[in-house]
Amino acid sequence: QVQVVESGGGLVQPGGSLRLSCVASGRISSINAMGWFRQIPGKQRELVATITSGGRTNYADSLKGRFTISRDNAKNTVYLQMNSLKPEDTAVYVCNALTTAREYWGQGTQVTVSS
Repeated sequence: QVQVVESGGGLVQPGGSLRLSCVASGRISSINAMGWFRQIPGKQRELVATITSGGRTNYADSLKGRFTISRDNAKNTVYLQMNSLKPEDTAVYVCNALTTAREYWGQGTQVTVSS
């Protein structure tokens, strides 16, 4: 079993920045990749970024250049640095951990971009 817990969401003005954190626990060694997705009301959950255990990253094309995913293996934590935030980035950001057997999801953290 793997558990993931997100933190770092909040209210930010357009053009501002936030850094989200996702801490994994449990069978850490079974995790092949972790990532961030976001859920906007009325829309399907969409990929934001992923990072493999080897450090390979993947981003949604529309977010490249503004969002950066990184990991600290010593802390079992994955980060999402979000810059130049826009109102349309408002969503619940959900952390994901992928193992060979299944994927695990966190509860999500709300990010609201508004003036």
